[in-house]
Amino acid sequence: MPHVAGQPVIIEAAINGVTRRDRNRHVPIEPAEIAADALACIAAGAAIIHNHIDRSGIDERAAAERYLEGWRPVLAERPDALLYPTVHIGAQPGYEHLAPLAESGALRLGIVDPGSVNLGGVDADGVPTGGFVYANSYDTIAHAFAICRRFGLGPNMAIYEPGFLRTVLAWWRAGRLPAGAMLKLYFSSERGYLGAPFGLPPTPAALDAYLELLGDCDLPWAVSVVGGDLAAHDLCRRALERGGHLHVGLEFYAGGREPTNLELVREAVELCREAGRPVASPDRAAELLRLRAPGGRISAATGDVT
Repeated sequence: MPHVAGQPVIIEAAINGVTRRDRNRHVPIEPAEIAADALACIAAGAAIIHNHIDRSGIDERAAAERYLEGWRPVLAERPDALLYPTVHIGAQPGYEHLAPLAESGALRLGIVDPGSVNLGGVDADGVPTGGFVYANSYDTIAHAFAICRRFGLGPNMAIYEPGFLRTVLAWWRAGRLPAGAMLKLYFSSERGYLGAPFGLPPTPAALDAYLELLGDCDLPWAVSVVGGDLAAHDLCRRALERGGHLHVGLEFYAGGREPTNLELVREAVELCREAGRPVASPDRAAELLRLRAPGGRISAATGDVT
């Protein structure tokens, strides 16, 4: 067991997504709501904020502007804030909106989902059903990493299945991952993201399997329970004992309560306190991830900060 007492924990709050208001009335949707939730979560201890927007029928530049509507008030009050979007599903290859966000100076983290997975619901017998494949080919992954490298963005990588991690490790061993990379290990409850489970379950044994795959890789990693409550799982405490970070928020939360994002962040902070680990501020998280300094506009042509 590694000695981790005193090591700071990066808390990421994924404040919205597939969870709609008919399931939790506290989900922020409009830009002003996103800004208010983000600021409250940062004040409570979140170092990173991730959010979605309504991407229906808009191109990448319009999507970037929609993100910025919610982010500008946050950055005006907290220029240290670490914010990043989701993949722009519906546009191929899905990562082009990172460019205008980086050009604006608002973005220091990128997103790269390094693999593909079936996502869907279940029928009356509990059998997975649906035709949606969340697809990221090897070429798409390489393209997303190239965007991160061009704009100096730290790739925040969701690991839905063990194969996703093996792809990242190949890039890491080759020395070709962009700086600032971080892993989020997703553990799926039986209800998963859209109703059907995927990947590994939220158990300490499943975490051990991922850590075995990681081996001597020193990339920072966080744990998340998709379709569950991270704070209620032994997985969370085991992760803190093993040097991991935490990914919470209403994007993935499902349980018998109707919490706010702020409550979920506060619970994560308390779990860190019990584990004897301090919570990283956005500035400390940026240091740990070796992200570039905030505020500079990035040239699409050269990658220079202006």
